[in-house]
Amino acid sequence: MISVVKDVEILVSLFIVVVSINNVAAESSTCLSIYKYGGAPAVFRSPNCPLWNLQNRRSFSSPASRCHTAAIQGRRKYQEDRLLYALDLRIPFPGKKTGTPKDVLVGIAAVFDGHSGSEASEMASQLLLDYFALHIYFLLDATFSKELTGKLPNSLMHLYDLDSQRFQDSLPLNFHLDILKEALLRAIYDIDATFTKEASTRKLDSGSTATIALIADGQLLVASIGDSKALLCSERYETPEEAKATLIKLYRERKRNQDSSPSRFSDLKLEHRTGLMRFIAKELTKDHHPDREDEMLRVKAAGGYVTKWAGVPRVNGQLAVSRSIGDLTYRSYGVISAPEVMDWQPLVANDSYLVVSSDGIFEKLEVQDACDRLWEVKNQTSFGAGVPSYCSISLADCLVNTAFEKGSMDNMAAVVVPLKSNLDWESQPKEQSVGPSGFKMKNTYALPYGTFNPLQLKQTQPLSTMFNELLVEEENSSYYKLNGTFASYG
Repeated sequence: MISVVKDVEILVSLFIVVVSINNVAAESSTCLSIYKYGGAPAVFRSPNCPLWNLQNRRSFSSPASRCHTAAIQGRRKYQEDRLLYALDLRIPFPGKKTGTPKDVLVGIAAVFDGHSGSEASEMASQLLLDYFALHIYFLLDATFSKELTGKLPNSLMHLYDLDSQRFQDSLPLNFHLDILKEALLRAIYDIDATFTKEASTRKLDSGSTATIALIADGQLLVASIGDSKALLCSERYETPEEAKATLIKLYRERKRNQDSSPSRFSDLKLEHRTGLMRFIAKELTKDHHPDREDEMLRVKAAGGYVTKWAGVPRVNGQLAVSRSIGDLTYRSYGVISAPEVMDWQPLVANDSYLVVSSDGIFEKLEVQDACDRLWEVKNQTSFGAGVPSYCSISLADCLVNTAFEKGSMDNMAAVVVPLKSNLDWESQPKEQSVGPSGFKMKNTYALPYGTFNPLQLKQTQPLSTMFNELLVEEENSSYYKLNGTFASYG
């Protein structure tokens, strides 16, 4: 369970899924048909797909060096934010060597900011990993099966072994990234479909944002709905003149912060003489607010209107986001659940932190302020004990409490991933290749399963067997494998 309880304890879900397929080249034809027409929700409901069962996952903590999480209720009556992370999903994709899978390590960090209740954010945080895993499996199964009609007879398997190497050689270089992206988009679509059905039955008014970051093969993808944010804090060298301005700003900020011990200005002055390495913020998402030109056009075209209430632009004077999971009342007025995607971009050696957070943090902070705070924590030994005491708990606690002290009224949740401790930087580019405005965003509209195949992968000859394991989660540097079932801790 990924939730934030009253005492602000963050429950971290680390996910274990293993699927063993013995002498089977594809999923059963019945289950494939169920998947084709109903997606993940139908598969998990069906007794004809016995491998797939939703689990209540046990939550446990992870070393702080790997990931930092925090959430606070703030000044609201209820906590509606949810978050999750899973940094060690190992997924076997086809390797260039016949019969040998290539394990791809995948990380997920996500925040869901609920409104008008926590039902939508809670469901999204509960279902994301299960749905994501299922879609990866079925997309791989479809790719490696000659037909979507069920398993091949064992007597025919040897015929395909002859061409399996040619099949693997024909796969696109970024085949695994295409699969991961498509699986995530389908998972988001299914989460919204599942909640829509639940909300209709129970007469729920709630909705939620969703900002989800995927890390794989040294690359990063972000899908977002609503106004939760994802950003990178990346090192950049500042000239002595730039460094002086940065340190003066830091000094003044510390003087204003009652929980800080400001360094002597003379000490800071010494630091900028030869320049400075500073964190620069690169925002990876665009807020879906109804006053954004393209969002407003869609709302108005659907018969809705945008007006301000309490100084915030709102759909029909009420909803502050123009995209969300749920919010059924506003679906006929142009509010959609389609994510906007920053497609795969390479992470580079100077990318230090990935931050995924709800918008409450940015009521009183700019994105650059968040990176400045993380930079202060990293360099506090150089500049003295100048950061608040709560920053010693975790980097995520540092961000949410900084925003709270500055007066944020909202719930706040954050996931901070130290990239340098989670990636092999020896193989990464040494310079930043994409600037703050260089990320390409795509609007992605999900369609029913029976009518689209976004991957459009050419199916040649299938491999003789599917991979023995779909996902393996790491706990304390050990890999847990369960055979013959779709399983998770619970």
